[in-house]
Parts: sequence; C-alpha cells; structure tokens
Amino acid sequence: MSTCTYEGCERPIRARDWCTKHYTRWYFHGDPSVCTTNQGIPTIDRFMMKVQKGPGCWEWTGSLSDTGYGSIYDSAQRKQCSAHRFSYEVMVGAIPAGMDLDHICSNRSCVNPHHLRPVTRKQNMEHRTGVGRNNSTGVLGVVRRKRDGIYVVTVGHHGIRHHGGTFRNLEEAAEAARQLRLSLFTHNDADRKTA
Repeated sequence: MSTCTYEGCERPIRARDWCTKHYTRWYFHGDPSVCTTNQGIPTIDRFMMKVQKGPGCWEWTGSLSDTGYGSIYDSAQRKQCSAHRFSYEVMVGAIPAGMDLDHICSNRSCVNPHHLRPVTRKQNMEHRTGVGRNNSTGVLGVVRRKRDGIYVVTVGHHGIRHHGGTFRNLEEAAEAARQLRLSLFTHNDADRKTA
C-alpha cells in the first residue's frame, strides 16, 4: 500500500500522493503543511484566544450551547466543559461541590470570573431575569388569561406556586410580581436594583 508523500507521514494515499489530512489542508488552504487545529496549544491559551475583554463582561466568541453558554474542550481533563466554569476554576479556584455559578451580570456568554459567584441551584434560579418561552407578556411571573385578558401573577418558590393577584394593567401586575419575588427570594439582584 502506498503512503503519503508528505515528509514524516505514513498514512495511506487519498489523492495527489497525499493522505486525507494533507490533501484536505492543500485543498482548503493551498498548502499541505497548514495546521488549523488547536492540537498542542494549552487549554488556557485556547480559552484566551476566544475571549473578547470589555470594560465589564468578557464575551465568549467561541462556540455556544443551545442555552447560550460558552463551551471549550479541556485537554487536561479530556472533556468538553462550560467556558464560564473553566474561567472561574482557573482564575479563582475550585467551585464548591453541588454549587452552580451565577452570572451576576445576567449575560450567559460572559466568562469574566469577577461576574461569577458560587450559589445553590435555588439561588441561581432566583437571579434569573428572562421569561419562559411560553410567556407572551414579557414579564417574569406574569401571564395573561386568554378568556378575559386579565394578568395573573404567580411565582414559584421551593416547589410551591405563590399567587400574587390578578390585574387588568400589565404594569401593576409586573410590580406585584416583583414585590412577591422580593418577599420570597434572597438572590434576585435585578428586582432589588429597581426597589
């Protein structure tokens, strides 16, 4: 069996007397020696190449999950991991067992370790600012009944739905939902900023 003519390569030939790897490099880049992989580059260096530091948030420019969190392959642990968790562990320290990392800035693609804090799952959910995908009002904790157009306020806490009243006006319902969250939650920073 013939092998690749690229110096030091002993893979089988695919085309032009090169193996698949060297032929593909030539096909896309015009040079069989071009290496476009990150192989051999330390994870922290690959991480920093994908960070755009701003005055506040550090935006992750690499791949994002369906939920908007950055993702990077940690070659030391040989597994895919969340970019914000990698950032925190490298620059701050270990994440306590059983804890989530909360984005204080509410920006899921931020990897600034100073914008991350270890919290319980409950506290992390309390700091959530977005609404569910089925919420047509755009206000957290407020839904509109179709039959009469009334706005209904409900907030979940410890697996219990707390009713906050019904309102004809969206602004009144939004404020009632915020007040109800303030009475139940401890880590709802966005609600506290507007208090």
